[in-house]
Amino acid sequence: MASFLLYFVGVLTVNLICAQEILFPTETAERIGASTCTTAKREPGECIRLVECKPMVDLLQKTPLTANDRSYLQQSQCGYRGGDVLICCPFATAQTRAPVPNSGDGANLLPAPGTCGAGAADRIYGGNVTKIDEFPWMALLEYSKPNNRKGFHCGGVLINHRYVLTASHCVNGRGIPADWRLTSVRLGEWDTTTERDCDVDDCNDPPVDVPIEEYIPHENYQPIPKNQYDDIALLRLSRSVPYTDWVKPVCLPVATHLRSAVFDDISLDVAGWGKTENASRSNLKLKARVDGTSLSSCKAVYKRQGVTLRDTQICAGGVKGVDSCQGDSGGPLVGVDSSDRAKPYYFLAGIVSFGPTPCALEGWPGVYTRVASYVDWIQRNIRA
Repeated sequence: MASFLLYFVGVLTVNLICAQEILFPTETAERIGASTCTTAKREPGECIRLVECKPMVDLLQKTPLTANDRSYLQQSQCGYRGGDVLICCPFATAQTRAPVPNSGDGANLLPAPGTCGAGAADRIYGGNVTKIDEFPWMALLEYSKPNNRKGFHCGGVLINHRYVLTASHCVNGRGIPADWRLTSVRLGEWDTTTERDCDVDDCNDPPVDVPIEEYIPHENYQPIPKNQYDDIALLRLSRSVPYTDWVKPVCLPVATHLRSAVFDDISLDVAGWGKTENASRSNLKLKARVDGTSLSSCKAVYKRQGVTLRDTQICAGGVKGVDSCQGDSGGPLVGVDSSDRAKPYYFLAGIVSFGPTPCALEGWPGVYTRVASYVDWIQRNIRA
């Protein structure tokens, strides 16, 4: 018979004044939790500290715990880290995740123009295949699947040495099968079929694969509604990634004039490999030039499909054959800040959220999460 570990959970971070006794299998307690998991109720979830999962914290306050409660809590354990029990917390309740104090100043952790957003002075017009060193902040998200299979099915964007920004629907969206697990991020990639890539006169370094230590979907994101509000998530990498010619961060729209920018008829760039949660289109990193579309006209288009857009979303494209088909779900939409003409830089305007099916339909712009609306959220949720 398996032995059990008696664990007393003092849920101090959420101001509980009593602790509850829970039995956890010793053999499970030795594991380091994976970032994604399946709950005891067969729901997709996130493997996080028990004190960070509000539904479990609420259950612990129940007195007395029934046998079913105790069994559910035992089956929900997904690992053990640094003395803390890890629990598979259902994504559907991620918006109620208990807050964890962040003593760091996220604003100081973001790179400044010059370090981020490189290449705007040499912005290339025309063509749909990128140069080998274009958009060095591009990231591919790798998922582990049953039978030891793996695949890239979403994109992201590097924002500093430790964090990649992506869409929440790539972390806990309804298009992600329950038996897939988001495991790592690839940086510095150009051609996914070769170990090291070369174009006409240059070769890059081999791509860098970095495990994901933690992911932070926006607490208000809901996977089910078509509107896809708050479709943004942070991925914390397991280690600091050095910047190279092939791996560099994009700038966030932290400047006041960028936070309030309107992108109507402004030329923007979307890039990627055409990776989505259920399809792949290219081995080479592609790009497309798209123009911003007024939110009012975009709202009118999507209203016909029962979708209501907010000012935390932006629209771009809508030209047949040219759209975020060239980008990735969760990938970046970038613009150029030329307020200092001597030092223009790329900034992150949007994150690919959703669009028409099939993509690139005439008159149907793609919808992106407006990053400027979430700069404060990003700064609150990153740490050194």
